[in-house]
Amino acid sequence: MPELPEVETTRRGIAPYTEGREIVEVIVRHRGLRVPVPADLESSLIGATLGEIGRRSKYLLLPIGERTLLWHLGMSGSLRIAQIGDQPRKHDHVDVVFAGGHILRYHDPRRFGFVDWLAGGAGEDIRLSRLGPEPLSDAFDGERLHQLSRGRRAAVKPFLMDNAVVVGVGNIYASEALFLAGIDPRRAAGRISRERYDRLAAAIREVLAAAITQGGTTLRDFVSGTGEPGYFAQRLNVYGRAGEPCRRCGHELRSVTLGQRASVFCPLCQT
Repeated sequence: MPELPEVETTRRGIAPYTEGREIVEVIVRHRGLRVPVPADLESSLIGATLGEIGRRSKYLLLPIGERTLLWHLGMSGSLRIAQIGDQPRKHDHVDVVFAGGHILRYHDPRRFGFVDWLAGGAGEDIRLSRLGPEPLSDAFDGERLHQLSRGRRAAVKPFLMDNAVVVGVGNIYASEALFLAGIDPRRAAGRISRERYDRLAAAIREVLAAAITQGGTTLRDFVSGTGEPGYFAQRLNVYGRAGEPCRRCGHELRSVTLGQRASVFCPLCQT
């Protein structure tokens, strides 16, 4: 599933080709996504100009006049820039064609993503209203993690992946941040000190910023808005490396299941 760095990479990739440009055509090849494509999408978009694209967690926000499109890539979706004349592939479900010849093309083999109108403001739409702060914003820090974790017996890894705590820290980036901070993913969230949460918050920022710089993590089929793969996978310390030697100490990495997700860690470096 595309995580926050992949979605941010997509936003940055498509923005130069679409922002401030008039939409001249909309082609919907398959309306049956996770949320059915709005019936008025074509009539509402044609002739409109796209504003500055935003992002909230793993949602892209595309302002169209007084309304906003909410776009989610689901499990396997991608938004790419194509050109007039580029033939659509299987699973290319939606094209938004801009003046000048660029196409914003949505590809989604599993059809678990969606494009839908935002219901009111971001604070009113139920899909956004309950989200925690952005991990790269000033609203996120070790103090927040420490306060929200008090009394929690659940493991720290699922705690980090709770979007009400902080958005966008998925399985890959939670694993990597816990490694950098030296924290065992099995440790109870409520039994971690404020000092260690300060280190963890800093590690989350570091990992996500590095992943964005590297264009995300290509594990299956993610590519950026311009069709480029992400290269952060080459820097992964623990995720997907169970049984391999720790890059820091050489000990064999272990894997456990937490919150129905595989969690790889170093039993010596993470305590």
